[in-house]
Amino acid sequence: MTEHQIQHILVVDDDPAMRKLISEYLTENDFRVTVAADGRKMAAALREHSIDLVVLDLRLPDEDGITIARRLREQSSLPIVVVSGRLHEADRVMALELGADDYLTKPFSLRELLARIRTVLRRTAIKQSQTGRHADARVYRFAGWELDISARRLTSPTGARVVLTNGEFCLLNAFLASPGRILTREQLLEASRLHDDVYDRSIDVQILRLRRKIEEDPSHPQYIRTERGAGYIFSAVVETAA
Repeated sequence: MTEHQIQHILVVDDDPAMRKLISEYLTENDFRVTVAADGRKMAAALREHSIDLVVLDLRLPDEDGITIARRLREQSSLPIVVVSGRLHEADRVMALELGADDYLTKPFSLRELLARIRTVLRRTAIKQSQTGRHADARVYRFAGWELDISARRLTSPTGARVVLTNGEFCLLNAFLASPGRILTREQLLEASRLHDDVYDRSIDVQILRLRRKIEEDPSHPQYIRTERGAGYIFSAVVETAA
């Protein structure tokens, strides 16, 4: 494998022993690794290097990892694998909804971490390669609304910015990439990066929340329509800009 093909992992953890352990193991398995002890050093590493995936600990000295994950997701679509000693299910659900692609609870085996990283990277590559006819789109517009993909910004017809969670953003992106096409719940679960071990019904909750943000009357949606027994369909006319 040549140097330019080696994928670059950024490991963010305040424990020096853990950083060293993960770094050495991933390096042995053909990854390039950069480490950071806190959010500030993580930001510096992201400016200096081309990173393919971030392994992020939630317990950091300068800033909570959830806040960092949220900010990172607002700025980019870089894959994030959260590792944490937090055992509460609410923490896992929040991390996934705010932007993490996977969540691993400490203590974990390095072999499992490697498998999770490879799975996320593979899923990301497949998603990028299978993007449909709007592959070059950077901006979607429908009924006066505008979704800027690069900035992850949704603007209403009145010009107001509407804040979306990571799941809501990914769902809307999936709908706008395939207007007029029925998307199954399985397709939407994958698009929104929700995992089977969270809740299968989470997709319905995400749809409801998204409707409340973009529909004039969420109980009688005009854009995100339910196709009973099949899934959901985005019925508005969508325009794109590169």
